[in-house]
Amino acid sequence: MTVTVDTLVEGLALPVGARWRAGHLWFSDFFLRTVFAYDPASAAVNTVAEVPGRPGGVGFLPDGRLLVASALDRLLLRREADGTVLVHADLAGVTTHPLADVCVDARGRAYVGSRGESDSPTVTADLAMVEADGSVHDVAGALTCAGGIVVSADGSTLTVAETRAAPARLTAFTIDPDGSLAQQRVFAEFDEDIRPEGLAIDAEDGIWVASPATSDVLRLDADGVVSERLTVRRPCAVALGGEDGRDLFVCTSGSTVEEDAIADLAGTVLRLRVGVPGAGA
Repeated sequence: MTVTVDTLVEGLALPVGARWRAGHLWFSDFFLRTVFAYDPASAAVNTVAEVPGRPGGVGFLPDGRLLVASALDRLLLRREADGTVLVHADLAGVTTHPLADVCVDARGRAYVGSRGESDSPTVTADLAMVEADGSVHDVAGALTCAGGIVVSADGSTLTVAETRAAPARLTAFTIDPDGSLAQQRVFAEFDEDIRPEGLAIDAEDGIWVASPATSDVLRLDADGVVSERLTVRRPCAVALGGEDGRDLFVCTSGSTVEEDAIADLAGTVLRLRVGVPGAGA
C-alpha cells in the first residue's frame, strides 16, 4: 500500500514528546531547548516555552495547562494560561537520570519516565507519578529506560517503552484507582534491531511505535502483534490527531549528536494518514 507522507515542519534538531491537543500538535525540540505548537490550519509553528534544561515529553492537565519535562533539571514544569512557566514538581528525589516522556491521564496525574544510562542497560530507570497538586510518587522501578508512555482510553492500563532492554520491549501495567501501578507484564518484545521510542495509542488500543534504528513506525494491535510497518527516516516520536484523529504525526531527526543536529537542522514533522483514529478522537 502506498502511503502519502506530507512534510509539515522542517528546520528542527531533535523533535520529541509529540502530543495532539486543542487543534495543535505540541512537541519539544530537545537540542533547541524549545517547546513548539504547530497549527495545521495556518501552518504556523509557534514557540510556547523555552526550557534551558532541555525539554522532553509534554502533556496537559485537564484544564489545558501544559506540562513539560525539563530533562536535565529533573523538573516537571507547568505553563500557566498567561505563559508563565512554573515548577509543577521536582523529581530529583525519584530519579538521578534525565527525564524522558510524559503522559497525563484524565485525572491530571502525570506519569514521567527517565532515561537510565545509555552505556549501561543494567542501570535502571524509574517511572514517577505526579498528582495534579504536584506531589510525587515513585510508581515503578527497574525499567531499562522509561521512554515513550501511553495510557489506554479507559484509563486502566499504562504502557511504557523500555528502549534499552534486551530484547527491547513494551511493558504494561494496570493502573490502580489511586494511580499506582500493578501487574507489570510484557506487552510486546522486539527483535534486536528495534529500539522503541515515542508512543501513540489509538481507539482500538493499538500502539504506534517510533523505531529510529530501523527507520520505521510500527503499529501493534491490542494483542501486541505488529499489524502495520511504515518506513520513515529516523522517527523519534509519534502522535495521533487531526480533525478526524487519523493523522499520524511523526517527528524525525537527522542526528542524535547535538552538534550535528544543530548544524544540519534536518529534523522534521511529517504527517501520514492511518485507518484507526487516536484514542478519544
